[in-house]
Amino acid sequence: MTAADSPTPVLQARGLVKRYGQVTAIDGADFDLLPGEVLAVIGDNGAGKTSLIKALTGAIVPDAGEIRLNGEPIRFTGPQSARAHGIETVHQDLAVAASMDIASNMFLGRELRRPGVLGSVFRMLDKKRMRQEAAEHMAGLKIGLRSLTQAVETLSGGQRQAVAVARSVAWARSVVVMDEPTAALGVKESGQVLDLIRRVRDRGLPVVLISHNMPHVFEIADHVHVHRLGRRAAVIKPSEYSMAEVVAIMTGALTVDGSGGTVVADSEAAKAAGVQAT
Repeated sequence: MTAADSPTPVLQARGLVKRYGQVTAIDGADFDLLPGEVLAVIGDNGAGKTSLIKALTGAIVPDAGEIRLNGEPIRFTGPQSARAHGIETVHQDLAVAASMDIASNMFLGRELRRPGVLGSVFRMLDKKRMRQEAAEHMAGLKIGLRSLTQAVETLSGGQRQAVAVARSVAWARSVVVMDEPTAALGVKESGQVLDLIRRVRDRGLPVVLISHNMPHVFEIADHVHVHRLGRRAAVIKPSEYSMAEVVAIMTGALTVDGSGGTVVADSEAAKAAGVQAT
């Protein structure tokens, strides 16, 4: 496939820069998210991946560079701006209201009001409609919960994650970003969340997955964006690299050339990491 035949990235960035005084958090970073893929973003602590994702979701405004959504230049002024363009984020803390029920959490900040004067004057919520639509979203993602009227605080960690993901998918039109979705989960619940990510992808929504869990990254990701020292170090296919090689790229023991992914050893550092050049 030539560059001309390649699909237009849903979300793209070129040369992003973000400085905080003398500290450069993003140093000319590039980013490409293709339609219908799960793109894992990995990097060592302090690599700048969190700042990159914040720039792509409107949480921070970069000092320089360009962001494109479906090929069109765009400038986000805040998280609400990104959400208005169909980019939804599932944060690591989930941002759910534990004492409220599942349906209310699905429409948190986007509550539906009853028609007519009851909604416009008395501002009464249309709880029946919200429960119906929440049930449809849950069924669409094959999420089985006992009752949408139960409080989120009664759910397990995996079930809470499912509610947060379902809420994002319900409102996303362009991209779903997931920040460490399996970090606090056991093996069984982690597997359920990975299955849920696959179903989101199968619905046509590309997913950006930020994760430190390399087995999960290799299991679910179509491509892996490796971030290092504030910029993109490589984009690789998990099927073409070992975990040890990817970790070595992440730490700088190996680098990837621009001709198609040949791994070039950084001599002594690569040997220390126990990786051979291919």
